[in-house]
Amino acid sequence: MTENTVDGPELAGLIDHTLLTPEATRQDVLAAAAEAAALGTYSLCVSPAMLPLPESTVPVVAVCGFPSGKHSAAIKATEAAEAVANGASEIDMVINLGLATAGDFASVEAEIAAVRAAVPAPRVLKVIIESAALSDAQVIGCCEASERAGADFVKTSTGFHPAGGASIHAVELMAKTVGGRLGVKASGGIRDRETALAMIAAGATRLGVSGSRNLLQGTAATSGY
Repeated sequence: MTENTVDGPELAGLIDHTLLTPEATRQDVLAAAAEAAALGTYSLCVSPAMLPLPESTVPVVAVCGFPSGKHSAAIKATEAAEAVANGASEIDMVINLGLATAGDFASVEAEIAAVRAAVPAPRVLKVIIESAALSDAQVIGCCEASERAGADFVKTSTGFHPAGGASIHAVELMAKTVGGRLGVKASGGIRDRETALAMIAAGATRLGVSGSRNLLQGTAATSGY
């Protein structure tokens, strides 16, 4: 895809409209669900404590092990299974970043596999690797571990790590590594249409965006996921 081939509805259809702030209330989530429907985004991404959310008319994504990833594989699997039981059709799990930085990709694979077993297809599993905090070799290792474990997507970032969010380089590297066999979700710092289109051109097949209305209307947000 290039900037010339993605129109407003197509771009909206690639967005997981996201509300993951710790202070979000039930009313905030209901408002976000209504906004996602009005904008035509692919889904609504929320914290698992906000489920069930029968009011949402778009698919619901729940995060798992968010945002630190410092939960046991068993806890992540249980959290993911509960979210699916409460209506989530997709799970965005955070890896244990320490395992990746130590080069222990077998353990990264094992925890992803545990979550995959808890939420088998057709539920979609995305794996958040915090690409900004990793070397290229570590990004590649995480993508390969995700594929071996049966994930459907690799995802750049939580949007909460101090190292930063998505980058064009990371998305290109992730897309090259998974070779179209998995999707690539770019998230963290995508606040304007230009950035969104650049991420798509780099290989992103899904976007995590909190300021979706501003992005789609061409008004850049100053902050957000």
